[in-house]
Parts: sequence; structure tokens; C-alpha cells
Amino acid sequence: MLRVLLICVFAFTAHLLFAQDKIVIPAYTAYAVPEEANESKFISGTPAVLNWNSSTTKIEFYFFAKDTGTIGLHITAISNLQPATIQVLHNDILLQKKFLINVKSLSAEWVYMHISTLGFQKISLVATKIPKLIQLQSIELSGKIVDSIEYNKKTRRNAASVHLSYPINDNLKVQQFYNEVRVPKGADIPYSYYEACGFARGYFGIQVNSNKERRVIFSVWDAGNEAVNRAKVADSNRVQLLAKGIDVVATDFGNEGTGGHSHWVYNWKADSVYKFLVNVIPDSATKTSVYTAYFFIPEKKMWKLIASFKAPRDGNYLNHLYSFNEDFIGTNGQLQRKAYFGNQWIQTQKGEWIELTESKFSTDATGKAGDRIDFGGGTENNIFYLWNGGFKNATAKQGEIFYRTANKQKPIIDITKNIDSAAQYAIDINTIKNAVTNKKIDTTGSVNGIYFKILKEGTGAFVAVTDTVTVYYKGSLLSDGSVFDSTKENKPATFPLKRLIKGWQLGLSKCKVGGTIRLIIPSAMAYSIRSRSKDIPPNSILVFDIEVLGVKYGKIDN
Repeated sequence: MLRVLLICVFAFTAHLLFAQDKIVIPAYTAYAVPEEANESKFISGTPAVLNWNSSTTKIEFYFFAKDTGTIGLHITAISNLQPATIQVLHNDILLQKKFLINVKSLSAEWVYMHISTLGFQKISLVATKIPKLIQLQSIELSGKIVDSIEYNKKTRRNAASVHLSYPINDNLKVQQFYNEVRVPKGADIPYSYYEACGFARGYFGIQVNSNKERRVIFSVWDAGNEAVNRAKVADSNRVQLLAKGIDVVATDFGNEGTGGHSHWVYNWKADSVYKFLVNVIPDSATKTSVYTAYFFIPEKKMWKLIASFKAPRDGNYLNHLYSFNEDFIGTNGQLQRKAYFGNQWIQTQKGEWIELTESKFSTDATGKAGDRIDFGGGTENNIFYLWNGGFKNATAKQGEIFYRTANKQKPIIDITKNIDSAAQYAIDINTIKNAVTNKKIDTTGSVNGIYFKILKEGTGAFVAVTDTVTVYYKGSLLSDGSVFDSTKENKPATFPLKRLIKGWQLGLSKCKVGGTIRLIIPSAMAYSIRSRSKDIPPNSILVFDIEVLGVKYGKIDN
């Protein structure tokens, strides 16, 4: 029959000396090194016990000492079937006394150690002889200085999440937010999220999802108050996916609010700089906003669309901008995460770029409550940084303001150069061909990938790309037939053709003056991955009915 074995380090007189002052640190606050794969089996029961079954696994406890002095330590544990032997290390220094965990009797053994420096302390337990299982319940610290010792009393073993918020003028209509992130080698810890472009309705960054997989993640919150289950969110409050990049996974998320989630599996590297861009197109009339995320792939020197979501009950420009580090699992919260955030810029509705050179530090509730106090941030080499975890002394305070010097390196962004253009073009052509086969559309032919249908034969000359054209037109989406733009009755539009999308430039060459043509334009020949307007999602195949009223030959207005 299993019995609780109390193992204490100190002589019996030391036990009497320290008995009046003690604290008990539950085993469920400790960490396994290397990390245990199955957390639910590793920590189980009520009260929770730590199921320790490997001599190659160290169990690490951490606490913070505000005073120096000698403390005693003993262990509460159960050894099944056979006795177990445990060695103790303090701050990686091996103590001489060994604990004997026995199934039949209690031990009066104690171990003692001297706290000579203030700050975080580590107690490591190493099983030199272990049966099939040790059920570790707690460690107990005794001594006059234990009143000065602090430790995490919660079952949550995550390091506190740390944030940088970027103050902006409330009067600015911010349409784009740009940021750069670099995670140094050794700080790219599994179960970490390094978020670059956060805003009131969502977040965008890179994640170490496991030892084998890394991701780029973009998510947007639903409206309403549901915090857990998206199935309970009314359609009128649900974020709608409008478009996503090739190989991007789009689904739901919950348990921290609900919303639309997207991620792209990408093996990003430590010490590389990654660029992020979030764009918004608000519609105050419908109180919706379209948020689109783009990620720059440095080895390809090209941008990639991650996803575009339409958010209800919104209609706002970008606001409440922020970045953060997050330890989202907790099994390795004893490791330190760090990320650098540099060269932040916003672009206003008028096209003006403004550099952000100020940030404000804060933590989540875990940090604010003092459950975890190992965090920090600041400015290093004129770049903001954040760190959390590792049980190091804090280097920043709640609400602390950081500054950097403006470097005036305004981002150069060409979304038309995107990694998926060739693949998306093939998808669009296949979609158009299927629409023709299914008699959804009718075509006369194609030119350079632009499909067309002559609706009325003209009597004049063919349109040339150097012409300025006067036209009536109507634009719609092939996907659902919705009209996104058209000329008003008796009010034709005049354009220099060379300034319009490639689909018009190439397709109108098949139409004579006085004629009417229907153009079916793949997204690569239209707006590609750009969010052109609230009514034209990225990667949209466009259909235009165009009546050419007249041209000014070879003339382009300046």
C-alpha cells in the first residue's frame, strides 16, 4: 500500500529551529526538463500531483527570495513498488544529502541550503534511482526568511504575456500598420507567439507551434460578448472570410473571445527580420471593416496574402495598435522568450506615412497580479524589445514608456509582387473555364489570359492601349455576380487606358469604337492580392461590361 513519505533535509534540531516558519510549494507549479509530452498524465489528481517516471527528467521549482539566509527543505512524495532516491540541486549546485523516498516508512532527513543572493532561486530534483512512478506532491521550505519568499501559487505555469502599445493621434484615419520582427536565436521557444501588428479587432504575427512546426497567424475577433464557443455567435456578429492565400488554413477560434482564424505553415528562422502589413477598408454606412494581412518572405523578396476578413459592427480605421510576446501553453514557462520590434509605421487614408517612435509597456493579468514577475522590455540598438519567462529579474514596469529615434526608413511596399501570383492565376483560369463549361458565362475568345465576349460589334477602329477612352461600364464579381462599380446613367467615364488595370488594357484591344464587350479578368490582371475596395476582396475574378463610346487616339491626359 502506498504511503506518503515526508523527506526533509536538516538535522532534527534544524527541524525544530525552522518549524515555526514554512511555506509549501505545490508540485504542479514545477517544470519537467526535458518537457513532458502528455501534460494531463504528468499532472493529475485532486489535489494535483506530479507523476514522475523517468530518471532522465529533472523537476524544477522556482521562487523569489527578498532576503538572504539558511532554509531547510523537505519533499512530500509517494514512491510506488520500490524505494526511490532523489538528489537536490540549488541553482544547479548539487547538495550532498540525498532523499530516500520509501513506500513503507517516513524519513526524518532534512536538507538545508544557504540563500546568498537576492532574486530568483531554482531547486532541481534529480531521481538517481526511480521505480515506475513517484507521485510528487510538494516541497516545503522552512526558516526565518521564508516570509520574504514569493512563488507562483496558481496552476497556470505560463510566463506573463508582455505588450507594447503604440500611441497614435485619435484624429488620424490609419489605413495601414507596418512592423518588423526579429526573434534572436535561443529565444524562439516552442509554444510562443510573437505578435507584430495588433489592433482593436485582431492580431498578426509568427508562432512556434511545436518543435516541428512554425506558423504565420492572423485572426480577427467577432462582435458580441461570446468568449468561448463560436457556434453560439449570431451570424450578424460573425467575422466573414473574404479571401486567403495559397496553402493558408482558415477556420474558427474560441476560448479567448471568438472569431476568424488563419495560419500559414512557414519555417521562419531565428535572427531573420520579418515584415508585416495590415490594411483596413472601413465602411461607415454598413458599419463593417475589411482587414487584410500581408507577410513579406525575405528569401523570396515577395509578399504573401495571409487572409482578408470582413468584421461586422465596426466601420473603423485601425486603432489601439500593439505588439506582444505570449507563452501560450505553459509547460516550458521557465524558458525565456524575446523578440525585437522595429521600424513601426502607419499610413493614413490620405497616403501619408508616419513613423511610430514611442511605445508603452504592460503585461497580462498574470503579470499584474504578481503571479509571474519575470518580464521586461525596452529599447536596444534603437529597436523596441520584449522578453518574458526564464525567472530573471524584471527590467520594466507597468505603464513604462520606451522611445526610439526616428530612422526615416519608410517601408517600400509593392503588393503586386506576390509569391502566389502564378498559382492563383492557374486557379483563376480553371475557375473561368468551369464557369464557361457550366454555362455561367459565355465567351468569344481570350487574349493573354483575358476572356471576352463581344456583346455588340462596333463600327470604328479597334481600341489601342495608348488611347483615352470614353465608356459606360459595369463591374461585378464572377463569384456571386455582385456589382461593385458602374457609371451613372447618361454620365460616361473617361480614362487614359494605360492607367487602368491590365485586364482593361489587354481586353479592350478586342473591341471597336461603338461596340460593347464583356471582359472576364483573372485577379492577377486586376487587383491581385490587394484589398481594392470594400466590395472587391483580394484574388477576385472581375467581370466588366464595357461600351466604348469614343476614343482620343494616342492621347494620355497628364
